[in-house]
Amino acid sequence: MALWSCASIIQRYQYVHKQGEVSSPIFTAKPNSFSHQRQRLESEKKKIVYGGRRRKRASDPEADAICHSTVVSGWFSESQSRADKARKKTYFNNPMWPGEAHSLKVENILYKGKSEFQEVLVFESSTYGKVLVLDGIIQLSEKDECAYQEMITHLPLCSIPSPKNVLVVGGGDGGVLREISRHSSVEHIDICEIDQLVIDVSKMFFPELAVGFEDPRVHLHVGDATEFLRNASKGKYDAVIVDSSDPVGPAQELVEKPFFETVARALRPGGVLCNMAESMWLHTHLIEDMISVCQLTFKGSVNYAWASVPTYPSGVIGFLLCSTEGPPVDFKNPVNSIEKLEGAVNQKRELRFYNSEMHSAAFALPAFLRREVRALRDSSNPARRNGSS
Repeated sequence: MALWSCASIIQRYQYVHKQGEVSSPIFTAKPNSFSHQRQRLESEKKKIVYGGRRRKRASDPEADAICHSTVVSGWFSESQSRADKARKKTYFNNPMWPGEAHSLKVENILYKGKSEFQEVLVFESSTYGKVLVLDGIIQLSEKDECAYQEMITHLPLCSIPSPKNVLVVGGGDGGVLREISRHSSVEHIDICEIDQLVIDVSKMFFPELAVGFEDPRVHLHVGDATEFLRNASKGKYDAVIVDSSDPVGPAQELVEKPFFETVARALRPGGVLCNMAESMWLHTHLIEDMISVCQLTFKGSVNYAWASVPTYPSGVIGFLLCSTEGPPVDFKNPVNSIEKLEGAVNQKRELRFYNSEMHSAAFALPAFLRREVRALRDSSNPARRNGSS
């Protein structure tokens, strides 16, 4: 999910979007008029979902393209950059995955709008259910969200005994909260999400994820997560889960040393971090940088894991798992097995992806990744990490 530094995001968008206005075919309101937005969203959802899905349009490529810039001839594709009108071809280019286009067939656009931070799109796909898109990038689909939400949550929480205090950075769709709720030992859950609109849209169109917000242990903070972490008490959290956007533009600071230092400070001795860490097929240079920084920051252990998520670029996503100095954490072998937690497997929703076998298997890395990312070789050798021979 998208997590942004407030100051840098506003700076980024002040020359792109007209300040102070939110415009969409569904509602028009001031960005902070959340109660008004909720009312309009509720009204629109009744038309779209509860009142029966709108009649499908006849196939009309021009009409489809008008519906949204990312939808061409009924297909959503991430990050359309320009069109060659003479040759009637569309070119795609994203700095995170150059030379690739990722597409889903669109049945119906359910929502499109803008907050002061980003564009929000929800559409019904023909094969993956409803899909949430932020700034043209797929964040989740109903079909495969389980893989990401379950792994980013249970990899850290099942690696330590009886976690009690947990912080979620980003995660405005509520999916990570839903998964944390399975852990009865957890007493307090903070979530810091900068964009209220993401939360509202998720509650309307993705209730199976947003159910996480209903847990009484959850405390929502809408604002800049970097500032929130700076103000957090030292050693407050057993676990921090960073469910952020790709590290480009304003989100770049979320993979840099100052951010990781604030996270490490907020964790107790032997506390754990799980951070989204890109695709091993596309971003070995970013993975190398993130692991190298974390090895300097987290004095416990640093590990890389991965899972299959079909709607993400290259079909996989990585996770960076780190622990602070203190009680040792063996991420590869869960000590807090989800299968042994009473009611956890079926709590609110049956687990669809994660289990203890998947947990351990996630840390098995292909040979090419170990060759290309030197930091992964170093992380498996504590002596080399500490500079010893």
